Parts: sequence; C-alpha cells; structure tokens
Amino acid sequence: MRNFFRRRSSREVARDRLKILLISDRVNCSAQTMEMIKNDIARVISKYMKIDVDSMEIQISKTGSMERGGKNPVLSANIPILDIGNGDK
Repeated sequence: MRNFFRRRSSREVARDRLKILLISDRVNCSAQTMEMIKNDIARVISKYMKIDVDSMEIQISKTGSMERGGKNPVLSANIPILDIGNGDK
C-alpha cells in the first residue's frame, strides 16, 4: 500500500511515456491523440472525484478478443484517485 502513494521518478515517467508512444504507434494513434484522450478522460473523471492527473497513465494495446478475425485495440487507464468526493464541484 505504501508504494501506491510514492512519487514516481522522472526515469519511470519517461519510460512509461516511451511505452505509450511505441504502443500508440503500433495501433496508428498519434501522441497528440493519446494526450487529447488522456485530457478528456481526466476532465470527465475530475467532475466526480479528485485524481492525480500527473501520475495518470493511459495506453492502447492489441490484447482484445479475437472478434472479426483479429485482435482489437484495447484502451487501458491507470488513474490514481486522491479523494472520492465531489471532484471539481
């Protein structure tokens, strides 16, 4: 539980951003699009609870089910919640 609240090093953040960039490139999603998706998700969730946007991670991978003859892209999000309350309200 203690690791959940620790600050991530700049090396970890850079590594995670590189992973996101590589994965998004594989599924033809630009870094700008990924950032817009992240901002939109953060804005919506912030209406309902306080989150740590700086530590938020999203990624797109091809690990979905084998529908229609191939794997579908899957969006995954790791969003640290600071307080379950009224968010921005």
